[in-house]
Amino acid sequence: MNRNLKLIAISLFTWGIGEGMFIYFQPIYLKQLGASPLLIGTVFGGMGIAMAVTQIPAGYLGDKYGRLPLLWASWGLGTVSAGIMAFSKNLNGFVIGLLLYGATSFVMAPLNSYITHARGKWSIGRALTTVSAAFSLGAVIGPMIGGAIADDLGLKMVYTIATGILVISTLMVFFAQKQPIEKVHHEENRQRLTHNTRFLTLLGVLFFTMLSTYLPQPLTSNFMQDYRHLTLSQIGTLGSIGSLGNAFLAIVLGTINARIGFLAGQLAVLLASMIIWKGTGLPWYMLGYFFLGGFRVCKSLSMALTRPLIHASQMGIAYGFIETVSSVAIIIAPPIAGVIYQQQPEMIFIIGALTIGLIFIASIILIPHEPGSSIETMITPERE
Repeated sequence: MNRNLKLIAISLFTWGIGEGMFIYFQPIYLKQLGASPLLIGTVFGGMGIAMAVTQIPAGYLGDKYGRLPLLWASWGLGTVSAGIMAFSKNLNGFVIGLLLYGATSFVMAPLNSYITHARGKWSIGRALTTVSAAFSLGAVIGPMIGGAIADDLGLKMVYTIATGILVISTLMVFFAQKQPIEKVHHEENRQRLTHNTRFLTLLGVLFFTMLSTYLPQPLTSNFMQDYRHLTLSQIGTLGSIGSLGNAFLAIVLGTINARIGFLAGQLAVLLASMIIWKGTGLPWYMLGYFFLGGFRVCKSLSMALTRPLIHASQMGIAYGFIETVSSVAIIIAPPIAGVIYQQQPEMIFIIGALTIGLIFIASIILIPHEPGSSIETMITPERE
C-alpha cells in the first residue's frame, strides 16, 4: 500500500469513527424530532436524490480535471453538514443538514477512481475493498461511542462530537497527492459507454441488487427499538458489529474472484434479513447485523467487475453511473420500506430476503463468468 492509499485509508478510518457515531441513530433522531416512519423513509429517499444527481457529473469532472479537488470538496462539505445537523434545533434544519450530507457522496466516483489508480500491484477488488474495510473498522468504534454518549448526554451531543472527528479526517485528506489525468480518447470512449451492452447489463443487475439489499436497512434501527425493545447503547453495539461485518466481508471477499464475491455479498444480506426477522435475542441480532456488510461489498465489487469492460479514460464517469444507479435504488427503497413498515414491520425483512433470492439467480445468469480468469488477470498494465 503506497503513501496516497494509506492517507486515504487512514482518513476514511477516522471518518468511519465520526460517521459511525450517528449514522445508525439517524432514523431514531428523526423520530425524536417528530418524523413519522413514512416521513423518515421519504427523508432518506430525498437523501438518495441528493446522492444520485451528483454522481455522473462528479465522475466526469474527475476524469477531466482531476479527482483530488473533488475529494477535498466532499470532505469539507461533509464536515459542514455534520455541523448543521449538530446545531439544528428543529426537524427542518436537521433535514437540510442531512440532505447536504447525502450530497457529499458525489465523492464516490472520484474516490474510487483515485483508489483504482493508486492501487499499485494490488488488484482493483482488493484495493477498493481494503480501503472500504478501513472505513468500516472506524465505523466499528463509532457506534459504540455514539450509543454510550446518546444514553448519557443525548443524541444531539453525539452529532457535536462527531463533527470534531470529521474535521480531523478532512485535514488528513488534504495531504494526498494529485494524480495524472487520462486524456486519450475521452469523447470517443464516453460516447461508446452508453452502447456498451455488458456494462449496461451490469448496471441493471447492480440496481436490483442495491434495491433488494438496502430495503430492510433504513428502518432496522427503529424495528430494534420499537419491537425488540433494545436500548440506544445496544443499537450502537449492533451498528459496531455491522461495521465489523463490513470490514471482514470486504477483506475476505475482496481477495477472491469479483463475480463470486459479488454473489456471496448478496447471500450475506439475504441471511442477515432472515436472522434479524427470526432472531430471538441480542446475539442473533448481532449476527444479522454482521452479515449486512454484504451490501457495501456488492457495490465495491461491482466496480471491480466494471473496470475490465471500459477504457481507463472512462473510469470516473463509469463509476459515476454505478454510484447513480446505486443511489436511485437508495431513493426508491426507503419510501417502500416506510409503507411496508407501517402495515407490518417484519415484512421488510421477508420481502427483502425474497427479492435478494430472485436477483441472486438473475446475477448468476447475467454476470458472465470468464473461464480461467479472474478480475486480476482481466486487467493489463497498458490499460492504466
